[in-house]
Amino acid sequence: MTVWDILLFIVSCLLIVIIILQESKEDAANAFTGEKSAQFSNQKKVGIEVVISRTTTVLSIAFFLLALICALFLPRI
Repeated sequence: MTVWDILLFIVSCLLIVIIILQESKEDAANAFTGEKSAQFSNQKKVGIEVVISRTTTVLSIAFFLLALICALFLPRI
């Protein structure tokens, strides 16, 4: 394992944790019917939601870039 592989593993674990921490705005009933709820459509994110959203974006970009580096530029056996 290289340093890049370890970084990819750490970012993957952090991404899973931060996605689990996000609050769902959908009703469970609407998830099965495919119906969208208009109740939260106009609300802005505040406080910790903004931090979690931005962290998710940064970790997603880092995961994508690390996956590309590991797949394309590192020699494999």
